Amino acid sequence: MWTSENGRGELRFETTVQHAVEATGIGLHSGVPVHICILPAPPSTGVVFVRTDLDGFEVPANWRHVARVSYATSLMRQGVLISTTEHLLSVFYSMGIDNARIEIDNLEVPILDGSGLPFVKMIREAGIRNHRRLRRYLRVRQPITIEDRGRRISILPADTFRLTCDVNFPHPAVGAQMLEMEVTPQRYAAEIAPARTFGFANELDQMRDMGLIRGATLDSAVCFDEQGVMNPGGLRFPDECCRHKALDLIGDLALLGKPLLGHVVAERAGHAMHAALVSRIMSDSSLYELLTLDQLAARVVTALVS
Repeated sequence: MWTSENGRGELRFETTVQHAVEATGIGLHSGVPVHICILPAPPSTGVVFVRTDLDGFEVPANWRHVARVSYATSLMRQGVLISTTEHLLSVFYSMGIDNARIEIDNLEVPILDGSGLPFVKMIREAGIRNHRRLRRYLRVRQPITIEDRGRRISILPADTFRLTCDVNFPHPAVGAQMLEMEVTPQRYAAEIAPARTFGFANELDQMRDMGLIRGATLDSAVCFDEQGVMNPGGLRFPDECCRHKALDLIGDLALLGKPLLGHVVAERAGHAMHAALVSRIMSDSSLYELLTLDQLAARVVTALVS
């Protein structure tokens, strides 16, 4: 079970899972059956996908390998694809997993129930082990903004990881929604992870014609029709759509490769804008600094006494 080292959800040391844990499901878009196994990894490994069906070919979960960012975030290395990575990476990032090997026997991470909650439960089952290497955080030095056709995503300097996310869909059961919170493992597990991916009934045929959502069912996604929510159990949160967008956003930010210190403000943004923000940050080392929590604490003390 995860425990905080300072009460705010920040860790001094790098981590990995204590024991291997596995799951089986289908891909949301491909509809293919897939089995994954999450394994411990040494310090500074990062998160690495291992295609066991392709002789153990490795695809690191890194911004350099982003391939597709339309209806999901996919990674590719030397033509080998790992699709729909955002839910699993969101959970790793928010629950404090720095290093792991993910053995996967097909091209898409299983959708399971459409949320991050099954992956949270897997990590809790596996346990978390601290390495002896100090964890380095990526702290942005100045505001950064990406804008496109009325959509915007920004990141502001901060000493914690904060998120402000809003959506606006023209459906009476959704409409305008906003979420703002400091992301800690406890709050993420309770308030973001259970939120499921979602779609609208009037778009289903078009998406299937595009080769998408072949594995989608009401057990793995929320669907809205003209009458409201089609799922028998209804919504898990009144603003479940916004919470799931926050989950996706965190999963895309995980491709930074380091835990983030900053306040991210996403206004109707999607995977493409998330990826653009990550690329903008990582393309200019003057925009950020890498530091440990000890270094950050020492800086705060110096500022207080000066």
